[in-house]
Amino acid sequence: MATGKKIAVITGGSRGLGRNTALHLAGSGIDSIITYHSREDAARAVVAEIEAAGGRAVALRLDTGAPAGFAAFAEALRAALRQTWDREDFDFLVNNAGMGLYNRFADVTEAEFDALLNVHLKGVFFLTQRLVPMLVDGGRIVNLSSGLSRMTLPGYIAYATMKGAVEVMSRYLALELGPRRIAVNVVAPGAIETDFGGGRVRDDTGLNRMIAAQTAMGRVGLPDDVGGAITSLLAGETGWITGQRIEVSGGQAL
Repeated sequence: MATGKKIAVITGGSRGLGRNTALHLAGSGIDSIITYHSREDAARAVVAEIEAAGGRAVALRLDTGAPAGFAAFAEALRAALRQTWDREDFDFLVNNAGMGLYNRFADVTEAEFDALLNVHLKGVFFLTQRLVPMLVDGGRIVNLSSGLSRMTLPGYIAYATMKGAVEVMSRYLALELGPRRIAVNVVAPGAIETDFGGGRVRDDTGLNRMIAAQTAMGRVGLPDDVGGAITSLLAGETGWITGQRIEVSGGQAL
């Protein structure tokens, strides 16, 4: 049944910032198709939470580091759009899926580098390429980067390198998709209390306090800070903002 609602596709939507974004969007009347890699139970829980609040959501499995599977995912996405919303397209894409790596330059292995590359850069590039034909004219894309593309901290060189590349890619994408009125922006979270990277920021009290002391607003970020910012970019009157990097860090390391 067609609902007339706008629909967001959110990669890595079963946990952390992706989950939070889906819930924030639901609060603004926007439905979601979330992807998960291995935690189907967590993804189903997010869907149930959105449905309990009166929205609609679908969870689809996707390995964002394996472009060979993107064609099959696109077909599954089309089927979900038809069956749940009676649509052939969607409105927003949030490239959120990812994993962290803490390792010094001298110790980063080629396997670690390639894993980050495949998920954070190659996967984002080719998944977006695959899905853009299904994105409505006037739609919006948000790519997730990191405050670490601006701040330099030992141990994050490989991860931050990928995120810096995503920021460059996003500017070019904004230019190429401009004729379709598709806005493309980057949200770069600072330190956030999630399970990302093993939950170090959330669980290490000393690290948490140190970051809070270096942040203008005096605390570490929360998932709601980022989910709310992404929702504002997608649901708000921000269509004339494109090609921008928007850091959501509370003024960390200014």
